[in-house]
Amino acid sequence: MSEDMEQAATDEQQLVDRLRQRDSRAYHEAVQQFSGAMLATARSMLDPATAEDVVQESWVAVVDAIDGFEGRSALKTWLCTITANRARNRLRKSKRETLTDFQAPLDPNLEKRFNEGGGWIQPTRPWGSESADELLSNEALKDCLDKHFEALPETQRAVLMMREMQQMEADDVCRILGLSSANLRVSLHRARQKLFTMIEGFRETGEC
Repeated sequence: MSEDMEQAATDEQQLVDRLRQRDSRAYHEAVQQFSGAMLATARSMLDPATAEDVVQESWVAVVDAIDGFEGRSALKTWLCTITANRARNRLRKSKRETLTDFQAPLDPNLEKRFNEGGGWIQPTRPWGSESADELLSNEALKDCLDKHFEALPETQRAVLMMREMQQMEADDVCRILGLSSANLRVSLHRARQKLFTMIEGFRETGEC
């Protein structure tokens, strides 16, 4: 372990110790440091307003739960797991779909176009005069991406956000969402396929 990693581990353990002592400054530091990741976790499953409520509820739960933190995972991972569990509870209460969408069959039309890694089996047609950067600066495409991202099933949306946007390690995502590594790969694969297909369709037709 490098000196930086050792120092980070020491700093985290000291923070945990202070949290267990109910040090108000420690809680303030933790909120500042980890709320962003917790909110991103909640927002991958819930609407923004509900996600903020869930994060606040999660911090209240941490006060009692911190004594049970065993350090088997990083503090950030543990906090995001608490948040994900509470988000799942909200989904169950609202009778929305829970984190089991990897069980649904994939559209065969998508399977024909992508390999197991989420790449194109056959190259797409040239993008003409538009570069990828130019397409992604298109406000209509951004709106379309947002629409399709929000429409993804909860698992796919959560996995895509954590792996691609937050750059979380796969093992951490599995712990937070309670997924096996195989189910993680399936969910990420399907989310990528759907968004890639949407982008290609937008490029060719200009419609969402």
